[in-house]
Amino acid sequence: MEFERLLELVGEEPVFETALLLAGKVNPDTVRLQLTRWTNSGRVYQLRRGLYAIAPPYQKVKPHPFLIANHIQRASYVSGQSALAFYGLIPDTVQVTLSVAAGRPERLETPLGVFEFRHVKPELLRGYRRVDLQGPKQPDQQAWVARPEKALLDLVYLQPGGDTLAYLRELRLQNLESLDLDELQRQAEAFNTPKLRRAAKVIANLTQNEIQEYEFL
Repeated sequence: MEFERLLELVGEEPVFETALLLAGKVNPDTVRLQLTRWTNSGRVYQLRRGLYAIAPPYQKVKPHPFLIANHIQRASYVSGQSALAFYGLIPDTVQVTLSVAAGRPERLETPLGVFEFRHVKPELLRGYRRVDLQGPKQPDQQAWVARPEKALLDLVYLQPGGDTLAYLRELRLQNLESLDLDELQRQAEAFNTPKLRRAAKVIANLTQNEIQEYEFL
């Protein structure tokens, strides 16, 4: 297969899997060898075994980190600081894309970013939704991302001492008026732990204080 043929097959897909190239009468060993050569020459990025993206300047679409994370571990969604920054609830730029999943924890460093996956119980895989991702060369991309309330609670759940006022203040939370406090409480109850119930109360108090300060101004 010529590289031009690969570009035709991939088209405007942000990422692609080896299976895309194995349809029809092709030799799987030859395809895998070509992928290795294209990766070594810098024309293709390998994101993990069997998952690839076209490298600049050949790529037509730049894959969003959230979309890549969803593909690296299928049964996962973006959460924690990554989702909070996406919603504008923390001011920091997050360098690692954090996801939660029922699968094993792992951390992958790829040419398109660093991806971390944290384990949660299967019954806690809830409170997420499909969101539109907008950015340079990133039209019409979507990914599974935690709702703001669940992203914050996932972070508390995974962080030792995450339910303390000191830790939550350390996050420099902002725009808390956008949180749905009823949804926050529902999601906290689903964890069924005193830690998350305490965290929900602290977050609700911080939200009320921020709203009162805004109204005072």
